[in-house]
Amino acid sequence: MPEEISEEMWLTDLINLLFSLLLLNLEEYYFEQHTANHIINKGCRDERKIRGSLKICSKSIIFEPDENIQPIIKIPLRDCISIKAPEDNEANNPFTRETSGGISVVCNQAFLIKERNIIAPYKTVRGTTEHLFQLDVAGKVGDVVQTLHQLYRASCLDKMGDQAAMITAILQSRLARTSFDKNRFQSISETLNMECKAEMVTPLVTNPGHVCVTDANLYFQPLNGYPKPVVQITLQNVRRIYKRRHGLMPLGLEVFCTENDLCSDIYLKFYSCQDRDELYFLIATYLENHITEHTAESYMLQWQRGHLSNYEYLLHLNNLADRSCNDLSQYPVFPWIIADYSSSVLDLTKPETFRDLSKPIGALNKERLDRLLTRYQEMPEPKFMYGSHYSSPGYVLFYLVRVAPEYMLCLQNGKFDHADRTFNSLAETWKNCLDGATDFKELIPEFYENDSSFLVNSLKLDLGKRQGGKTVEDVELPPWASGPDDFLQKSREALESQYVSEHLHEWIDIVFGYKQKGTEAVAAHNVFHPLTYEGGVDLNSIMDPNEKVALLTQILEFGQTPKQLFTVPHPQRILSKSSSRTSFHSVSITESPVSVHEESFEDLTEESITLAWNNIAKLKLDEQYKIHKEAITGIAVTSNGSSVFTTSQDSTLKMFSKESKTLQRSVSFSNMALSSCLILPGDTTVISSSWDNHIYFYSIAFGRRQDILMGHDDAVSKICWRDGRLYSASWDSTVKVWHCVPGETLSNKKHHFELLAELEHDVSVNTIDLNAANTVLASGTKEGTISIWDVTTATMLHQLSCHSGTVFEAAFSPDSRHLLSAGEDCCFKVIDVQTGMLISSVTADEPQRCFKWDGNTILSGSQSGELLIWDLLGGKVTERIRGHTGGVMSMWMNEQCNSVITGGEDKQIIFWKLQY
Repeated sequence: MPEEISEEMWLTDLINLLFSLLLLNLEEYYFEQHTANHIINKGCRDERKIRGSLKICSKSIIFEPDENIQPIIKIPLRDCISIKAPEDNEANNPFTRETSGGISVVCNQAFLIKERNIIAPYKTVRGTTEHLFQLDVAGKVGDVVQTLHQLYRASCLDKMGDQAAMITAILQSRLARTSFDKNRFQSISETLNMECKAEMVTPLVTNPGHVCVTDANLYFQPLNGYPKPVVQITLQNVRRIYKRRHGLMPLGLEVFCTENDLCSDIYLKFYSCQDRDELYFLIATYLENHITEHTAESYMLQWQRGHLSNYEYLLHLNNLADRSCNDLSQYPVFPWIIADYSSSVLDLTKPETFRDLSKPIGALNKERLDRLLTRYQEMPEPKFMYGSHYSSPGYVLFYLVRVAPEYMLCLQNGKFDHADRTFNSLAETWKNCLDGATDFKELIPEFYENDSSFLVNSLKLDLGKRQGGKTVEDVELPPWASGPDDFLQKSREALESQYVSEHLHEWIDIVFGYKQKGTEAVAAHNVFHPLTYEGGVDLNSIMDPNEKVALLTQILEFGQTPKQLFTVPHPQRILSKSSSRTSFHSVSITESPVSVHEESFEDLTEESITLAWNNIAKLKLDEQYKIHKEAITGIAVTSNGSSVFTTSQDSTLKMFSKESKTLQRSVSFSNMALSSCLILPGDTTVISSSWDNHIYFYSIAFGRRQDILMGHDDAVSKICWRDGRLYSASWDSTVKVWHCVPGETLSNKKHHFELLAELEHDVSVNTIDLNAANTVLASGTKEGTISIWDVTTATMLHQLSCHSGTVFEAAFSPDSRHLLSAGEDCCFKVIDVQTGMLISSVTADEPQRCFKWDGNTILSGSQSGELLIWDLLGGKVTERIRGHTGGVMSMWMNEQCNSVITGGEDKQIIFWKLQY
């Protein structure tokens, strides 16, 4: 049975897998292995047999001894002179009958690797030598020799493109002759949904095999059975899936069984986009009822409000931008944060401690930038400012050489970098990134995590000696760090600091956002080689296979710019005054500082609402804030209760943070009063109506006006939103119904509005409300008329002259059977919706400007500023609660009916809580 892999097991298996596959060259495949003896000094007195396994790879023969004290032998096929079995040459056959199953490989160069199990640069053995291997199964010799001859012919082709094409043909032939072993299913009751060929991707290497997805599991079976016969992932455990570019082609798919982890559970590369998309669809369909797909904007909103740390947000952006730990050419990129590597104490309160996040690395040093700009201006098209990228496989392994030395040896053909070019010192590396002519690299996530092993030479690697004779050991840390762990802790604190939280959006603009490409990139001095950008080259349009392979190799080694996530300026984080003392690093995406009592709607029940209304008289003033210069006309609250938006006759829309108790934003669309506001589902957009005849759409995410609807000929008095439709009431005597397709806030597309209906009145309309089913609309006019409309047919059902004077508010009961209205004449009126009959009237001492009701009890805001609680059937006030010093102009109540916010003529908002 296949074994499901936990994260720890996966990492262990990955290490084991990479230990062997990293012996291969880049873009090389491991086909098969055979247990064998390596015979040394055949026929001599000191003849020895070394037990191990012979691995047949697309460009080399590798012998891995069982005893790790012996070196691994790697023989490049291109360096072979002859590959023979005994029957190939009977006259000079080094084998006897007793040693049948032998293969003779004569070569002019071989490599000895990990001698005495020490990771070190490969030892090269030059000169003609013969290696004799005796397979345990003699009958396989013919097939193995035939395969080696075929691969040898491929390796001898002059052009890389021709080599790649021939090896690909051999690989596809092998895959076509095999299929997924259904006996590996975890259960005999599983239903097969799809099977295809693919490769499992790990850093620097890929492993070909077969992918299979059932109704319960995702399987990958390696062609070579290594490191295990099958990898299995339970679909029920999958939390995130991403389509990936691999080698600039849309062929990758990465699967995560965790919500926030950096490392995935499997990364697959397919041979056709259709196979990739079909498997994605199968898994996504399975998951759609289990998890919510997150967009860059949804993560941005969580980050803005402090629900994601800076670290977590950058991880998610990297993921969405095709950055993966399994692809070193697109490894997650993190910013240099700290600019001080000489002080004895790191002061996170000083701006000069930090790097300028508004500029790319290449633009931080003005003198160097001036030289680069001079070259740029003299350069023919296509121009670029920087000849190297900020992230590439070489840069990633520069930082990780001490913990991933075999990766470095794989990337650099069995050699470490020169000692003086190794990652020796934080201060030196930072200085070189500021001053070096070709060094513009950023950091990797490891600098802000918990494992400091990449800074310590715990493997005792021989990384050489620097000029002056100093041996390369641990990375030299700045004076303010007492050790590697302390360095990482202070780096994390810096990343989550007030300064970085205030400026991180500027770096995001450069790396993931609108300054990544085009004229904004030029203005920001952020232009890299065209091959580094997504879409910079169309590999499918290149017919010459050799040119294509050379170009792809160049792109993969040079580095790639992340996929662009934002095309407009990224908003700043919403910060409280205490943010500088708060660490966001440990805040989980699933955690929220919002009170469960106020904002968790999952357990809403009829009983809890009834309980709240039965105790509504226990409403107590909690907090009050003066945030406007004129009367408050509208209140809207985000779904989690953290942000309160208000409109006012002072013409501003303001955003108030309930958590930090501070005013976060103030926006003015025109110089005329705003009359109401609401928040669209998803908490991304606020809509405000104005006396200037317009309706404004404000993007919470980007902190700017997103769109404008010029829909009326006079002031817009009230707006409602239901199921993608906008209802607007106006003093121009109409109520209009709009079908609204929201704009894509990550692009420049605007909202699209289609006028579905226009409900004509004789006089100015002051207020509207919709029933629960969105089929019936009620409108109240400035002359006291109440009209009830069938929205589906845009026809009037009833019209009543209820009030003498303006109708301030009208609202359906929860069961939609009755309509309650409050007017300038101090009266409450109750209408039977079905018949249009006026069935009740209650008179107050003064006008009631706004209200909420449950069909029996009314909570109203009076002209004097009190909150009144009414027994509607008894026609009397049961409680008076002091509040505002002027009329209560607007009122918001949460779905549980236990939290209320009011806005008044006294320019204040008051938060009320129900005290059971």
